[in-house]
Amino acid sequence: MALWLNLALVEEGLTTRYVGRHLLYLTRTASTQDVARAEAEQGAPSGTAVLAEEQTGGRGRLGRPWVSPAGKNLYLTLVMRPPASRLRFLSIVAPLAVAEALEAAAGLSCRIKWPNDVLVRGRKISGVIIEADLAGEAVKYALVGMGVNVNLDVEAVPEIAGIATSVRRELGREGSREEVLAALLNAFESRYAEALEGDAPFRAWRSRLETLGRRVRATLGERVEEGVAEDVNAEGSLLIRRDDGSLATVEAGDVTLSA
Repeated sequence: MALWLNLALVEEGLTTRYVGRHLLYLTRTASTQDVARAEAEQGAPSGTAVLAEEQTGGRGRLGRPWVSPAGKNLYLTLVMRPPASRLRFLSIVAPLAVAEALEAAAGLSCRIKWPNDVLVRGRKISGVIIEADLAGEAVKYALVGMGVNVNLDVEAVPEIAGIATSVRRELGREGSREEVLAALLNAFESRYAEALEGDAPFRAWRSRLETLGRRVRATLGERVEEGVAEDVNAEGSLLIRRDDGSLATVEAGDVTLSA
């Protein structure tokens, strides 16, 4: 396994106009989100990518740590500058792009657990974190963080062994991080362009939701909702039919699927 990415191979596979064309490649950092924030504050253009071989303080949604060993996976943050009206689409575009990239580059069939965990055969292969800096009602910038397990030996990491997977685990061999990265950047730009114009990414995201029709438990702080995940609304919120027949709308939170 090559420890470092071959950026020339990545560039060969890129078809984007701007996403990933300005790329900051780091061997080791605390978090690509933090570096990307600093770049955004300095005026980095939309589509700027911050990529690291290793994160010492990688984090996912809800502040959870993200296992980030060197030379195994993809740890990536994109700086985007969407109009405020389309900001919400980033949490839809990102997991959708990951799913489509893994299908294109590795032949894996991917589903999405609401709102943006990417699953293969029920196990998590990728997570997304979206952070935004606002100035009044305007978006100064948004940070789209994506972690994709490519060549991680998940069985060697006890805390995720039973719930995570990787391209390597699914294929029985190492995957090409370069091919996955190029496919991810290509899919992201394509789906983001669609999101600026309409709701095609929303429909594609909804069609992949593993959550719908399942009994779920949604938790955010002290709020807990249980019932059957019936649908998502136009804002992407999860609609849960409680056991008493009432409908709960969950905008964010941690969702556990029943077996």
